Amino acid sequence: MSREDGRSADQLRPVTIEPGVVRYAEGSARISVGETIVLCAATVEERVPPFLKGTGRGWVTAEYSMLPRSGRTRSARESVQGRQGGRTQEIQRMIGRSLRGVTDLQSLGERSIILDCDVMEADGGTRTASITGASVALHQALTFLVEQEKIPYHPMRDLVVAVSVGVFGSQTLLDLCYTEDSRCDVDFNVVQTASGRLVEMQGTAEGRPFTREQLLEMLDLAGKGCGELVAHQREALGLPGESPS
Repeated sequence: MSREDGRSADQLRPVTIEPGVVRYAEGSARISVGETIVLCAATVEERVPPFLKGTGRGWVTAEYSMLPRSGRTRSARESVQGRQGGRTQEIQRMIGRSLRGVTDLQSLGERSIILDCDVMEADGGTRTASITGASVALHQALTFLVEQEKIPYHPMRDLVVAVSVGVFGSQTLLDLCYTEDSRCDVDFNVVQTASGRLVEMQGTAEGRPFTREQLLEMLDLAGKGCGELVAHQREALGLPGESPS
């Protein structure tokens, strides 16, 4: 299969992560993955949900939305419609789970960090880009709390990234754009830490069932892409590590 943007099967779309782009947020990042652009902002609140009151534990959660003209046609604002769609709820829960999976919530004390992920342009992979960008914003917000001496140490145990993989015919592809995602036989989203541990996988056979061998091939390909995304995160945050080529 020849990809419409000329990439090889194991190649990410061009990635840029710009940190600190929202003036008043404790942490923020603008991430571009090909034509997909997401603005991620972290807010620290000195309170926790009712179910955590008195536990001494903090909370990390996320909200996700797509701007009305982020796609090829206008979509109505969910706030105007009066309720969130099932897709939106699923994605923001996935983002929140992914970030909590790498955060020591006990060290936060009873405070929350909310990650707002707003899709400015959508061309596939908005949830994976949101996780990757929100990880940078969260790291900045936690660094802010340490610098303000509100928490004793940085509670983020690892960076976390996410990428899509899929099967089209007999070929396994990394980082699907919209047209590939809408036509592929198998669609997978993989969330992974910088140290290579898996946080979450979402996958389904859209066209036909896949084999165990294809699953392992997709995981290997996702691991390659995640490693490259971590390099971009480290560069954006000024952390030591391999720089993206």
